[in-house]
Amino acid sequence: MKFSFVNPISGHIMAKSHNIFCFLKVITFYVGIALLSGVTIKDAAATPIVKSIRIGDYEKKTRFVIELNKSVNFNVYSLKNPNRVVIALPEVIWRIKEKSKRVSRRISGYRFGLFRHGQSRIVIDLRSPMKVSKSFRLSPQGGRSHRVIFDIVEISSKTFPKALKTRPVKKEKIGSRRLLLQQPPLPPIKKPKHKKFFKHVIALDPGHGGIDPGARGIRGTLEKTVVLELAQEVKRQLLLTGKYRVVMTRSRDVYVRLRERIAIAHRAGAHLFVSLHADSIGNKHLRGGSVYTLSEQASDKEAEALARRENKSDIIAGVDLNVQSQTVAKILIDLRQRLTKNNSVVFAKLLAEQLSKRTVMLRRKHRFAGFAVLKAPAIPSVLIEMGYLSNLKDEKLIRRASHRRQIAKAVVIAIGRYFSRQQSLK
Repeated sequence: MKFSFVNPISGHIMAKSHNIFCFLKVITFYVGIALLSGVTIKDAAATPIVKSIRIGDYEKKTRFVIELNKSVNFNVYSLKNPNRVVIALPEVIWRIKEKSKRVSRRISGYRFGLFRHGQSRIVIDLRSPMKVSKSFRLSPQGGRSHRVIFDIVEISSKTFPKALKTRPVKKEKIGSRRLLLQQPPLPPIKKPKHKKFFKHVIALDPGHGGIDPGARGIRGTLEKTVVLELAQEVKRQLLLTGKYRVVMTRSRDVYVRLRERIAIAHRAGAHLFVSLHADSIGNKHLRGGSVYTLSEQASDKEAEALARRENKSDIIAGVDLNVQSQTVAKILIDLRQRLTKNNSVVFAKLLAEQLSKRTVMLRRKHRFAGFAVLKAPAIPSVLIEMGYLSNLKDEKLIRRASHRRQIAKAVVIAIGRYFSRQQSLK
């Protein structure tokens, strides 16, 4: 019996004298790639694939259909302010065409992505108060895929709160005396041990991620992608100095809640928190980077509008804002820590100075606004806007790896000068 081996890349039959050797070599190559990426063949085969999403309007309902290659478990619930339906799925692979219909008479849009490790999510934006009246699965029939079907119906504003009871939550609002008294105190921030080689801890926060793409550029550049690439470059350069330990709020395309980003920095005992972003605005001629620090009073209308957009990240990801953690309650108490704010301003000025040497900046380089992600207790925090993805020149620069290296260099130099200044004041 004769065997012929086909090269999986070229499709050609391999020479007899080398066929077995070449076949094993090719197989080893692909297995190696899978192992290096941390994904096993078994894992890849086991992950469900979402093949399409369809929306159909009927007289009394809108039907939302998810097509998959295999059956999955799901959870669905409603949220208000704004009105949304959230569909929680196991972690899936998305193979949905971007041009597929995303709006209907009752649905203003939807988005999907990885919410956290092991869980994906679809968030449906509703035009009015609505609820899922029926949800069910269908097995493949007549060549169709596995389907999960949701029938969404309109309800009155009075009925809408009852629809939310599919997912019970505590009714105490953030800032209420009852809630604050119930919160146990946060563990103290880790104090550095006086070792010979002490390293400051830097928390890097690439904005958005997963189901929340952030701003989208004229050429389709996604904010969540370029800020993660920038964070990885900043981390690389910081570690090369040997002076710092770096913690990332996310290291892949996954959504992290705003308050969890703060908690990650707090648990790590961070000495600085740097949030990385790229903005988008209606004025396509406006370009340039900027540095923001926390203030309840925004420095200008643009800064105020930007903070509002960034603070909607949890809403975009389908997070229930009526449920607040003890971390947030404690942050509200510590919000006005004067020393932390002053140190944030000092670092921001050093950062703006270094960035100005390497990239185009707005006329007012350092600005103030009420960013939720900058409210970490006792950790000096800044937010960097690399530029505007809505401007073609800025987008071109932001996409360029060499430009991101220059921005990272500015961040690393500013961090070094900040700690040198702090040391000289002791």
